[in-house]
Amino acid sequence: MNEEIAKQITSSGIVVGKRQVVRGLSEASIRCVIVALDADEALKTEINCRAKICSVPVLSEGTKSELGHVAGIEVSAAVIGILK
Repeated sequence: MNEEIAKQITSSGIVVGKRQVVRGLSEASIRCVIVALDADEALKTEINCRAKICSVPVLSEGTKSELGHVAGIEVSAAVIGILK
C-alpha cells in the first residue's frame, strides 16, 4: 500500500464500510474514498458512481485486509472514506 495514503488514513478521521461511506457522500462529509483492489466489482461500481456525482475522488489501493489493518480494525475493509 502507498505510504502516503496509509498516512492519510491513520492521521485523518475516517468512516469504514459501504453504508457509512455512502452516508458520508450524501452528507458531503467525505473528501476522498479509498476502495480496495480486491473489493467486489459491484461495490466498486456503486462507490465510483456515487463519488463521481458528489465530485469526490476515488482511489483504488491495497487489499481489503491491508485497508482494515491501516484503519485500525480487526476485520477487512473494502472501502474507507476520509472525512473533511
